Amino acid sequence: MSATSAAGRHPEQDGHLVSESGGVRHIAVVGAGAAGTLTAMRLLQHAAADRRAALRIWLIDPEPAGRGLAFGTEAPHHLLNVPAGRMSAHRDDPDHFVRWLAEHGEPGREHDFIARGRYGRYLADSLDAASRLDGAPDLVRLHDRVVGITHQPDPAASPLRLRLASGQWLDFDAAVLALGNFAPGQGWAPPALRSAPGYLPDPWAPGALERVADDRDVLLVGTGLTMVDMALTLQRPGRVVHALSRHGLVPQPHAGTPVVVAPTPDLDGVSGLAELRRAVLRQISRCRRSHGDWRAGVDSLRPLTSALWQRLSPADQARLLDQDLRLWETHRHRIPPTSAAALRGAVDAGLVSIGRGTVVGAETAEATESGKSAETTADRLQVRLDNGRRLRVAAVLNCTGSQTDLTRVEDPLVADLLAGGLGYPAPVGGGFDTTSAGRLRPAADHAPAPLWTLGTLRRGNLLESTAIPEIRCQADDLALLLLDRSAVEQRGATARQH
Repeated sequence: MSATSAAGRHPEQDGHLVSESGGVRHIAVVGAGAAGTLTAMRLLQHAAADRRAALRIWLIDPEPAGRGLAFGTEAPHHLLNVPAGRMSAHRDDPDHFVRWLAEHGEPGREHDFIARGRYGRYLADSLDAASRLDGAPDLVRLHDRVVGITHQPDPAASPLRLRLASGQWLDFDAAVLALGNFAPGQGWAPPALRSAPGYLPDPWAPGALERVADDRDVLLVGTGLTMVDMALTLQRPGRVVHALSRHGLVPQPHAGTPVVVAPTPDLDGVSGLAELRRAVLRQISRCRRSHGDWRAGVDSLRPLTSALWQRLSPADQARLLDQDLRLWETHRHRIPPTSAAALRGAVDAGLVSIGRGTVVGAETAEATESGKSAETTADRLQVRLDNGRRLRVAAVLNCTGSQTDLTRVEDPLVADLLAGGLGYPAPVGGGFDTTSAGRLRPAADHAPAPLWTLGTLRRGNLLESTAIPEIRCQADDLALLLLDRSAVEQRGATARQH
């Protein structure tokens, strides 16, 4: 890869790294997960095609490119939730991932569900290939974390200054925030549980599962996609994996054979949530009759989802999130048939138990069981549920999904953006409030900064903004926008909204 370290790229002055002279424009991509990798890749590709030599792309993240939360796992049973034929990194080359699998001697056909770790390697390889294109600008791979951003409206200065965890500063002309998924929220967990040694607030944290004893029952709170991964990882003879959530709904499986693509219906959402619910149910019923599968109806709504969401009033949006979203997500974000069969088999064998319920209390179990010493029981938890049931487990895993309320996210960069007024939470749904192109809307009385975002941080404005098919389009659109010199060189209050 042509990526280099920061050393030698910017001259250092008074402890700050400052933009070099010569008209070179610097664009930062903050975060090297799927969204950040796709954005950097498309910037390199489009810049190479246009021969934009006076440009430098920085990809900033302490972790390897392409991995992130979703694709950092190496467990073979952690599969993509979308078939390989729909996972290309290139919106204009839909077969790219399938060809990559064949070229690398890794079996995988269009309709196969591939291990997520393999897809992470594909993203990293695609970025590497883009960096080696003839005419591609420099890619600077900086293994550090951005913890703060300031906006400098002075036309004579670079508009953005990024503060790193290492204490350095970098000046940029524009930045893309590709921060991915945050750790799960913990508002549901009683204080006694949060302080217990057996509580795992983020099961994806490095080494988290090493704290779970092999021979003891565990509780998973949340029954979505993370629960499926954790249940399949932790289930084994001699242990019961309990999983519960407020609704007890589990992701539906993909069909065993490809489903016919149904035409997109003519829906506008302007009549409010009640009428939209009826229209969606009619479309799904119609597709079930005509195509033999409800999945065709759900998938036919995909091109419309964001537009329908945006046409609802804020009150209807809030009601949809509270009353409809969980049911929609279990049908929209499906799991591979093999994962569904494995989970069903574990449930039938009594190794996994899934149901409704919420945690209302927890305490460390007393060493009162006959024949057992304090050393074998003191680390066990007794969890009380809202139905009066008590579970004794060795660990409780928070599988409730990524925190979307930015005011509750424990991330120094997010806190800095909100405190400095450079970003503002979306009115409903989480993430940042953005323009139609993903540019952060600032707080009142603050000039818009050249800051853009994509992926989950646009959830409040788009609702559907987490899957690769959506993110690759956002990344491509952002790359084209940022390579327009007039867009990148905007300053302060004169910056036009995109």
